[in-house]
Amino acid sequence: MYEHRGQRPLSLRTFQLRLAKHVAVASLVVAASLAGGMAGYAYFETLSWPDAFLHAATVLGGLGLIASPATAGGKLFAGLYALYAGLVFVAVTGIVLAPVAHRVLHRFHWDDQSWRMVDR
Repeated sequence: MYEHRGQRPLSLRTFQLRLAKHVAVASLVVAASLAGGMAGYAYFETLSWPDAFLHAATVLGGLGLIASPATAGGKLFAGLYALYAGLVFVAVTGIVLAPVAHRVLHRFHWDDQSWRMVDR
């Protein structure tokens, strides 16, 4: 997926396209997670779709619960969804930052390789 250490770093335009693809994948993960959270809150707590959106978005965004769930199923769902939301945060951060970290490290290594070729 990424260039090998012996290859030149990507051009800025190609890197921007790679980053845009990663952001698109991360956005799909967030959208699917938000839809799942909305469905869970609507089902277990019988919330309206706007209220289910509000609850799912605040938990997924890391702000916490708006109101304490009333049903046992809602409480179980809210707890599991909160754990899932923490994992989604870590995964989405990794998806978006992976190409940036790779480019930075690759450029350092590429500079190292070019110095070795000059020394020979």
